[in-house]
Amino acid sequence: MSLNIVLIEPEIPNNTGNIGRLALATGTHLHLVKPFGFEISDKRLKRAGLDYWQHLSLFTYENQEEFFASHKDKKMVFFSSHGKNTHWEIDFEDEMFLVFGKESVGLPKSIVENPEFLTAKIPLYSKEIRSLNLANAVAITIYEGLRQLSK
Repeated sequence: MSLNIVLIEPEIPNNTGNIGRLALATGTHLHLVKPFGFEISDKRLKRAGLDYWQHLSLFTYENQEEFFASHKDKKMVFFSSHGKNTHWEIDFEDEMFLVFGKESVGLPKSIVENPEFLTAKIPLYSKEIRSLNLANAVAITIYEGLRQLSK
C-alpha cells in the first residue's frame, strides 16, 4: 500500500522538509516538480527533514510537462482550496498521486478549473482563513488516504 505526494513548484524549504519526513514515515513516494523556491541542499530543508532525507523515495522533475508526461496514465487528485470535493469524498486507491500546488498561489487555474481533473479540498470552518499550511494539508490528506486503504 503506497501513495504518491506531488509538490508542484514548492517554495518553502521547511514545508518540503516536513513533507519529506512525513513521506518516509508513511511509506509514501515524494515527487518534487521544479522550479523550487530553494536549493535541495538548503539547511532549512535538511533541518526539517532531519537526517531522514537520505532514506526518502524521492523523484524530481524539471517541470510540470515532464512530470505529467511521465505519469499520464496514473490516477491523480489535485488539492486546492477551490476543489469541488472534500478530501473525505475521494476514493483513495493504491499508488494514487496526490498533487499540491505551491504555497503562494496553489495549483494553476488550468488544473483547478479543468472539469476532467478530480479536485478536492480540506474543509475550512472559518471565513478568516484562506488555506492551510501546505505541510499540514499534505499530512491530513495522506492519513485520510491511508485510513481508507487500510480497511
